[in-house]
Amino acid sequence: MVKSNFHIRELTSADLDQYNALLRYAFQVTEKNLQDYGWEEDDIKQSKFPILERADVWGCFDDKTLVSQFAVYPLKMNVHSAVYPIGFVTSVATYPEYSGMGLMSKLMKCGLTEMRRNGQSLSLLYPYSIPLYRKRGWEIVSDKMSYRIRDIQLPRHLSVPGYVRRVSWDNTDFMTLHTRFANQTHGCLYRNRLAWEEYWRWIEDDTAVAIYYNADDKPQGYMVYLIKDDVMYIRETIYLNSEARKGLLKYISAHESMVNEVRGSNYFSEPVAFSLDDSDIKETIRPYIMGRIVDVAMFLENYRCDPDATGKITLHITDSFLEWNDKSFTLVFSGGKVSLAEGGAPHEASMSIGTLTTLLLGYKRASELARLERITASDAALRLLDNALISEKPYISDYI
Repeated sequence: MVKSNFHIRELTSADLDQYNALLRYAFQVTEKNLQDYGWEEDDIKQSKFPILERADVWGCFDDKTLVSQFAVYPLKMNVHSAVYPIGFVTSVATYPEYSGMGLMSKLMKCGLTEMRRNGQSLSLLYPYSIPLYRKRGWEIVSDKMSYRIRDIQLPRHLSVPGYVRRVSWDNTDFMTLHTRFANQTHGCLYRNRLAWEEYWRWIEDDTAVAIYYNADDKPQGYMVYLIKDDVMYIRETIYLNSEARKGLLKYISAHESMVNEVRGSNYFSEPVAFSLDDSDIKETIRPYIMGRIVDVAMFLENYRCDPDATGKITLHITDSFLEWNDKSFTLVFSGGKVSLAEGGAPHEASMSIGTLTTLLLGYKRASELARLERITASDAALRLLDNALISEKPYISDYI
């Protein structure tokens, strides 16, 4: 039997070299990868220094050697028009020779427990293995759609009263627009300084930002894009209204003579094709972000539901990882809010913590989840949940 001296503690800036080495090994970031993006040898190490400074990073050590790590970065998120403090899980890595020893489960438990202490009732992550995280209570909560539009399919003769201007990456209108968009968009994360740094981390220098302004010179939408090898690559497009959407689409079409194709990503969880005159485009969809409710009772404190909904239901939640969620909760819907009550209710439903997360975030309706055998409930209970809960998929375009 291999002898080891495992212990868990929070990482500090003094652990930066080991933290960086584990990341580089686990994700196979080579010197060539860095050079391709114009990075110097030590740039990735310095880029991750803010994570150690601003996040809760837990590490498992074998004596003095860091062998596994798990970081939780604090952010805020719009959940059905309520602002939630959340934890974005990042830098999850273990050396292969230490896999299968349960080290990551222990780190996850430490990280989630700390989130609960910090008032962060929801956790998000970008999964490298969906089955692995599902076993620990995370579930899919958002999608990423990718599309490809040929130049001859771009719309023509669009008319809008405003105009588009290209701006610098640090333009105030650009960053303020994202905050305004987050204020009105369920699921959107509020970008702080580190989130913006991560947003630009691996983007090529020729990437441009274009803002649509209305006739009153007010910014209403933006797009971040790159033109390379006769292709326009659109990283992100956001807009506050239909006018801005059409204005940005007109701007894209103005590049028709410069590109053969437009490729982009869409996080609204709805197809782009339907909005085009020629809808015969190529679109793909894949799961993007997973979520996990850290503390059910805490999450429900500020949770919004349909303002006309009334009713009472008991949810039997299973959570084998966090014992404080592994119990029954009786929910009362009234006045657009949810409150917890003692005792039982006329309606009941049973589900896992992951299923509850995707349900409350609006990614799936109760009736859909029941058909997938993820919820056990009567038809009346399912109708109550579907009528009370807001069915709107989260818009999540970030990951740390």
